[in-house]
Amino acid sequence: MTWEEFEQLPDEIAGEIELWEGRVVWLRRGPAEHQDYSMQFCAALRRCAREDMSAQTDRCWRASIECSVFFSASTKADFVNPDFLVYRCLEQEYQDIRAADVLIAGEVLSPSNTERIIEAKKARYAGAGIPWYWEVSLGRNPRRIASVRAYVLEFGHGQLPPGVAPLHPSNYILAGEWEQGSTTGIDADHPFPIHIPWAELEF
Repeated sequence: MTWEEFEQLPDEIAGEIELWEGRVVWLRRGPAEHQDYSMQFCAALRRCAREDMSAQTDRCWRASIECSVFFSASTKADFVNPDFLVYRCLEQEYQDIRAADVLIAGEVLSPSNTERIIEAKKARYAGAGIPWYWEVSLGRNPRRIASVRAYVLEFGHGQLPPGVAPLHPSNYILAGEWEQGSTTGIDADHPFPIHIPWAELEF
């Protein structure tokens, strides 16, 4: 499907698909908790980004939810919609977000996600050179954000046996993990200072 064909779709259909190199990928919208905690986590990241910008005036970050990130610099038939993202401020209003602009791409894991799709999206983020990938896992009884994982992009790979090559030239390595009940909150120094107490993520 081309971008022009995609734009002709009704909103209720277009909102549930992504185009991966022109191929339609159906992504069923998650339950209300998925949307609620996506917004909640994004709001916390936005606060941290603004604090970083006030301390480092040469930086400018924006945090949003479910924005299309385009992988090509010239075409639009290859994009994904992260549940939340942090990206560099763009020069113009209403400008398309390209993968090169993105600092953090993140997904909120809920029953609507499949491991196959999540791993495929993670590989796409890595292949596009997005430096950080974050995963937010939801819990039940009570419903909550149960854990958060931060992955950093690794270029190259470790020593492999002769004749063995990695499937992907770049990959993410787990750089931080926080579980509710065992930590007071999320504390990370990269890609900018991120300090989020669990209470801030309650909905």
